[in-house]
Amino acid sequence: MGSLGAILKHPDDFYPLLKLKMAARHAEKQIPPEPHWAFCYSMLHKVSRSFGLVIQQLGPQLRDAVCIFYLVLRALDTVEDDTSISTEVKVPILKAFHRHIYDNNWHFSCGTKEYKILMDEFHHVSNAFLELGSGYKEAIEDITMRMGAGMAKFICKEVETIDDYDEYCHYVAGLVGLGLSKLFHASGAEDLASDSLSNSMGLFLQKTNIIRDYLEDINEIPKSRMFWPRKIWNKYVNKLEDLKYEENSVKAVQCLNDMVTNALLHVEDCLKYMSDLRDPAIFRFCAIPQIMAIGTLALCYNNLQVFRGVVKMRRGLTAKVIDRTNKMSDVYGAFYDFSCMLKTKVDNNDPNATKTLSRLEAIQKKCKESGVITPNRKSYVLENDSGYNLVLIAILFIILALVYAYLSSNLSNNR
Repeated sequence: MGSLGAILKHPDDFYPLLKLKMAARHAEKQIPPEPHWAFCYSMLHKVSRSFGLVIQQLGPQLRDAVCIFYLVLRALDTVEDDTSISTEVKVPILKAFHRHIYDNNWHFSCGTKEYKILMDEFHHVSNAFLELGSGYKEAIEDITMRMGAGMAKFICKEVETIDDYDEYCHYVAGLVGLGLSKLFHASGAEDLASDSLSNSMGLFLQKTNIIRDYLEDINEIPKSRMFWPRKIWNKYVNKLEDLKYEENSVKAVQCLNDMVTNALLHVEDCLKYMSDLRDPAIFRFCAIPQIMAIGTLALCYNNLQVFRGVVKMRRGLTAKVIDRTNKMSDVYGAFYDFSCMLKTKVDNNDPNATKTLSRLEAIQKKCKESGVITPNRKSYVLENDSGYNLVLIAILFIILALVYAYLSSNLSNNR
């Protein structure tokens, strides 16, 4: 009933949701028959369904390389995330992980649910990795080595300054951007993007996740995980965990807005990176998560719910983003619309209001310079087509009426 209510409230989500469901079923049917590849693609869909769907659209060799790259780094991240592992055990594993991917006898039990399965049966990932082309393997090994070393560094180091924050995000996500750029180049489909732009692609996504996941990270058992830089939160509270308490609500929202404003620094680099891409499938692969990030920031900004529960884009809007993101004009439209949405939430009394508005105006200026933001343009995701909605509502009620009639008929026949 929750899903039905959401569709009735946002009827233009119905068709994109239907297409997403069909794409998910199609992707499940495309899982390779070889046991190690079957494990890898099945696991990919379990740990990241939407990311898995976008990966499926890449060319065969690049698709395999990105799938394995993602699972290797997800496994590395599982080791880092598990707060039950002692530092003495964790640090050597992180530093040596780039060598473990060549050893199809290696595994390490940690994590929970599907992540534990990934770690317990990591030999499947190693076997698939060993079948990749040399260019892909070299890129994955290099990024895994650098990321493992960076993660190990921050196991023993707090995120204090903004430079620390950027460095941590570089190790856990900026390097993913660099690695993907290397994989795209190795496939022959793209020129090699600059490290600076590739890094910004990763930092924008990672900072969005860190903002959104505050409550989950701070409540982590047996030990909380803290990624918000002291340089920011110390302006508002004495301890990072104080942000979740009701008596600090005003300061918590101001701190949250400060964090969002910091993340917006990377948007112009991200737009430049995406505008340089040539391959349509690679473009979609890169653009969809970036639009999800700006949309998530727009929802999180000035939103106390970040400290009370989960804030994320509704599934229908996610489906709409996946369905409608096909070219750079779509990206400009989405970033413009979400920045407008965020701009309406800026309180002039917020300590960072001037800085936030300045960054949003710079993003909007960049989008307008593309020439696609015209006065009569239909909003990418924020407006509904009322005529289209009425048609969808009518179709939905017809379907429900047919289902009801069918069920009623069966019930009568069974009496």
